Amino acid sequence: MRFLVVGAGALGGYFGGRLLEAGRDVTFLLRPRRAAQLAAGGLVVHSPAGDLHLPAPAAVLASGIQAPFDVVIVGCKAYDLDETIESFAPAVGPDTAILPLLNGLRHIDRLSERFGADRVLGGLCLISAVLDEAGAVRHLNDLHTLSFGELDGTRSARVDAIAAAFASAKFDGRASNTIVQALWEKWVFIASLAGITTLMRSSVGDIVSAGAQDLALALFDECSRIAAHNGHAPSAGAVERGRAMVTAAGSPLTASMFKDVERGARTEADHILGDLLARGGPSFEATALLRTAYAHLKTYEARRAREGAAQ
Repeated sequence: MRFLVVGAGALGGYFGGRLLEAGRDVTFLLRPRRAAQLAAGGLVVHSPAGDLHLPAPAAVLASGIQAPFDVVIVGCKAYDLDETIESFAPAVGPDTAILPLLNGLRHIDRLSERFGADRVLGGLCLISAVLDEAGAVRHLNDLHTLSFGELDGTRSARVDAIAAAFASAKFDGRASNTIVQALWEKWVFIASLAGITTLMRSSVGDIVSAGAQDLALALFDECSRIAAHNGHAPSAGAVERGRAMVTAAGSPLTASMFKDVERGARTEADHILGDLLARGGPSFEATALLRTAYAHLKTYEARRAREGAAQ
């Protein structure tokens, strides 16, 4: 089974590196700058599960793709999706499975429109990882789960084949018959955490210290109701975990979107908050906190664009 891993950043570098470590046939689709970086120093991963140095991982530029791959793993930022799709399109053949690791669901729609729904799997990962200044992947906690499955909930031969390829790799690969439900549950949590930490510009612990945990819970409940409106009400366990995490006293937890705002970067506001709000339909258009959090981020994006244009 031939894997094409799109990018070698925190996600692609970690999971692709672990697959290579396990002896799998993996090629990284890279941009020129990252390709030069890996050619010079190899792929380096620092992790509680064991460090990794792959001196010369197989890599290709978009212009160099010569034939389809069996599986394309996609973990880009949502706002880069259209450009990313065009970069790996030559790697998608009649039997290729596309395994995206983005949050939310808009990317599923976009990939299905471009390549056909039969080629798209559902996928999500649970990991805290970053790319440091030297280009090494730093895995920051003990979680490194990659869940995947057919969008219709069936257990297919290709899911079994991917599960077998993942089995000996040093991460927790999980084939799921309920991947769409899992995507909705993660989306509810990510949107709630991103919304409240960017709106308050602080961590969960600081929000609780200010006595505003009721706002975090209200936002979580709004997001949960939208999921239920779409037939995917979060399970009792997901609700309990989510509500506990957004109200944990002293917690340093923030969303990656909060970190993007703090460093003046682009955000995935449309993909994570805006699309969730839109899926609520007319009855949810006036949803107070989610709409406010989304408007707050769009205002930030407008100011960022204006200031960038003025430079």
